[in-house]
Amino acid sequence: MRIVRSDKLRRRPGGHLEVPERALRPQTALGRVIGRFRTTLFGRPIATEAEQEQRLSKVTGLAIFASDNISSSAYATEEAMRSLALAGAGALALTMPLSIAIVAILAVVVTSYLQVIRAYPQGGGSYVVASENLGVFAGLAAAAALLIDYVLTVSVSVAGGVLAITSAFPALVDEKVWLGIGFIGLLTVGNLRGVREAGLLFAGPTYFYVVSVVGIVAIGLFRSISGDLPAPVPPPETIPTIEALTPFVVLRAFSSGSVGLSGTEAVANGVTAFKRPEARNAGVVLVAMGVLFGSLFLAISFIATRIGLEPDQSETVSVLSLLTRSLVGVGPYYYVLQAATAVILILAANTSFSGFPRLASILATDRFMPRQFAQRGDRLAFSTGILALALISSLLLAHYEGSVTGLIPLYTVGVFIAFTLSQAGMVRHWMRLRERGWQISAGVNGIGAVVTFVVLLVVAGTKFTLGAWQVLAIMPLIVLLLYGIHRHYRSIEDDLLVSVKRPVRVTATRPLVVVPVSRLDRPALQALRIARGLSGDLVAVHVSYGNEGAERFKQRWLDVVGRDTRLDTIVSPYRALIPSLLRYVDAVDQGDRGRPIVVVLAEFVPRHWWEAILHNQTALALKLRLFVRRNTVVLDVPYHLDDPEPVDLQ
Repeated sequence: MRIVRSDKLRRRPGGHLEVPERALRPQTALGRVIGRFRTTLFGRPIATEAEQEQRLSKVTGLAIFASDNISSSAYATEEAMRSLALAGAGALALTMPLSIAIVAILAVVVTSYLQVIRAYPQGGGSYVVASENLGVFAGLAAAAALLIDYVLTVSVSVAGGVLAITSAFPALVDEKVWLGIGFIGLLTVGNLRGVREAGLLFAGPTYFYVVSVVGIVAIGLFRSISGDLPAPVPPPETIPTIEALTPFVVLRAFSSGSVGLSGTEAVANGVTAFKRPEARNAGVVLVAMGVLFGSLFLAISFIATRIGLEPDQSETVSVLSLLTRSLVGVGPYYYVLQAATAVILILAANTSFSGFPRLASILATDRFMPRQFAQRGDRLAFSTGILALALISSLLLAHYEGSVTGLIPLYTVGVFIAFTLSQAGMVRHWMRLRERGWQISAGVNGIGAVVTFVVLLVVAGTKFTLGAWQVLAIMPLIVLLLYGIHRHYRSIEDDLLVSVKRPVRVTATRPLVVVPVSRLDRPALQALRIARGLSGDLVAVHVSYGNEGAERFKQRWLDVVGRDTRLDTIVSPYRALIPSLLRYVDAVDQGDRGRPIVVVLAEFVPRHWWEAILHNQTALALKLRLFVRRNTVVLDVPYHLDDPEPVDLQ
């Protein structure tokens, strides 16, 4: 076929045809209105060739991939203090030693993931590393852990952001679930606009938070050095002492504070989102992320314990809010910091909106998730993954009524499962390749594997009854689901595959063409016209509800169409139209694959969409029933009022 000229297509080198953007614009008035709204909300479509332009620089990449980890500094100290406070106010003195231990583990994890980025610059993180070095099920376990982690990141981060808002405006506490769902909706729209635009939108608030917290930390450190620390502002409701200070309580506080390590793996998972050189830029962002979080986390823990702050049992006011009130009072700076904290915590969920769709795309490419997750939208974003993440995280947020403390026990387990599998896989990777200096690399990842595994045992043991058991229970189910999807794709691919080793001869078939006709009108004649050109045996079939109606239709058929086209009439005294047609198709079908049944359906298309409710949808219902029938092809023939007159069939 040769296209001579068209304003809808343009020819490209190599003889290919390209569909330009203008050809995709809606043609109807309603379509143009919807198109303008869509363009305003999500932006204009982006061509595939522009993918390189949509990649992230180090500055925007830090905002996209590190916001989750950096924002953890707003609540990691508080989560550790909550567990310690159950053993009395004196136990809060252990907050700083635990914070130092957590930052030390962070240094090990960051160093280990630098090795992952160097070895796997194509991205994929824990899933790819574990799959290639430990086997399919280890990779799927890492993937399941990461998918759970990404969902929980959105729920926890948004809940934390809403907590910052309710700390400043307690009257909004009753609306925190709806506020959280609304923020998830805004993040969804921002990410559907594309990775680069999301980075530009969210970079400012991320750095605004860092500067704001650095300011309050600087004030606290200065007042600490000068011996001018203020008295602590008491929380609205103190946590009662109900436990003795035991090693179990300390370990539980450690596991709660370890939530600050979440998001560390996101950079390694999304290396391909960075500009060239991808691996180097990703490594720089990973180190910057670790330094920023570690510094802020240690400083907040130090000042909070020096002042003697206690966490609020009602979760109305955060520890960071109490810290700011103690240092500068309730003034402009306080509200600026609360606004910055709320924004960064909400935008921290953006790490998941970058990581979850990319991981889902890799899994879909490997045939472990539905293929829709591998496809990019018109803004080069993985739209299906973004929408799925938004829906699941919103449901989880609503289920836990927006409680950060309720969600945290679920959170940390998946993080450390992915950490451990990734580092163990890297040890196997270096031992298998045995490149120059492999012993050092294997040693670094070996230390990472041991440390993260120990932390995993601590977290799982101390948080098991508080909710961690749910993650451990659902992970095997997700692994089985992913593997079941893979088995389905593998089985149908084996059945559908055509060997490329020998040529295929495409031969013609002579089908039996069936044209259901309810009445002789222009749509019916148009369908008969198309059916006559299919080079098959043609038969028209009419269903009547009585003998008299059947005779009248047969006579009209002879008058209009004549005897050249065969007509079968069916009498259905129980007025079952579609079942009668289906039984007729069953009767004429001989089950011969070389002689399929082609059902040609005439369908009238009204001028306006709202007029469709005035016409029955028999053709649509019959089409849906025939779609799943074997050895059957359905040909839909739409007829518009301004179509040319059907030609004479004689």
